[in-house]
Amino acid sequence: MTALKDTIVAVATAPGRGSIGVVRVSGSQVPLIAHAVLGVVPTPRHASFKNFLDADGNLIDQGIAIYFPNPHSYTGEDVLEFQGHGGSAVLQRLLQRCLCLGARLANPGEFTQRAWLNDKLDLAQAEAVADLIEASTTEAAQSAVRSLAGVFSQHIQTLRQRLIDLRLYIEACLDFPEEDIDFISQGRVAEKLETIVTELNAVFAGASQGKILREGLHVVLIGQPNVGKSSLLNQLSGEDVAIVTPVAGTTRDTLKSSIHINGVPLHIIDTAGLRETEDEVESHGILRTWKALESASIALLLLDARLGVQAQDMVILNKLPQGLPLLQIFNKCDLIQESSKKSEKNGVTTILLSAKTGEGLPLLREHLLQVAGWRAGTEGTFAARERHLQALVKVRTCLQQAAERMQQPELIAEELRMAQEALNHITGEFTNDDLLGEIFGRFCIGK
Repeated sequence: MTALKDTIVAVATAPGRGSIGVVRVSGSQVPLIAHAVLGVVPTPRHASFKNFLDADGNLIDQGIAIYFPNPHSYTGEDVLEFQGHGGSAVLQRLLQRCLCLGARLANPGEFTQRAWLNDKLDLAQAEAVADLIEASTTEAAQSAVRSLAGVFSQHIQTLRQRLIDLRLYIEACLDFPEEDIDFISQGRVAEKLETIVTELNAVFAGASQGKILREGLHVVLIGQPNVGKSSLLNQLSGEDVAIVTPVAGTTRDTLKSSIHINGVPLHIIDTAGLRETEDEVESHGILRTWKALESASIALLLLDARLGVQAQDMVILNKLPQGLPLLQIFNKCDLIQESSKKSEKNGVTTILLSAKTGEGLPLLREHLLQVAGWRAGTEGTFAARERHLQALVKVRTCLQQAAERMQQPELIAEELRMAQEALNHITGEFTNDDLLGEIFGRFCIGK
């Protein structure tokens, strides 16, 4: 954990040229740096047009300086922002000036980490900062904004307070028992547990939708050569991402394209056709196809509707990773003069469509959303991560076990304690340093 007495600095805007560039400084040496660079500490929370000077008094740049004294700043420390021109050379000169004045280069996510350490944000809100920056759809951005505003954290705090109240009651009754009084029934413990579980399920549903918006669905197109994988990728992406020719084996490497369906990101990978080949380049592409399937959310097996399932298709099916969701797509319905349709038989879902004309694409999009677990409407969603969902699952398990032990109040109290601890991990009341390093280490420098 970085010592808070250090003063940190970083370029807070994206690399490359831009009309505006921001250098952000946070820490106890901000007033000293302000005096050295600006000649004065600016009026708090006012935009001041200033000259940015080097050690010899020469002009580095001209721009806006804004000073946020602690604790009323993003990090909770003294913060100074230099907003100048966005050229990389001038930003680096200003950055080096601050470093020479005693600041050190900030680590990835360190500004937001300090905001968390100084109780300006809880851990779920801090993660939402990164999610908002990385959001690829309007819906994902709205979900992240709700988490950043504290909606997710407020739900967690409400659940935790209900657990605390119930724990206090049970533990008080254990410490001061009264004869012939069933305090479990009298305190309506089972009823209160049921209420907490209902609220927990609502939070879990919102978090699950937020995770879908954040991470999306990884879709891998597989099948024999020339069955229309590249054509389907082009139809889904709306552009000619992949080369389409009648020559089998045209696609020799994995091609990736990201699209959005109802705000849900889909990461689609077109792969080399799966067949026996002596072509070294194509063989490497086939190996990458099997590698891509290891991390896929669903595999789309394309089949030629004129030929049906062939022996080579069965070989592919038998080699698929166990448990991987599968959709069989019979392509080229335009060539057999049949309309698109979706059907299910023996637990296997099939869609008949045409990747050439686009007929049946709405059926495919709808099915992919179902596989993702998406439901219409995002009002109740908030950005969430896998670790949040795992914590909520643990809370649910603890509450279920507590409900099964109504005759053992000591065990009920223990289950409630563990449930509360799991909620604490979400907002950061109890978090190990390794997890913090993983969370903030994925932030961009300057945030």
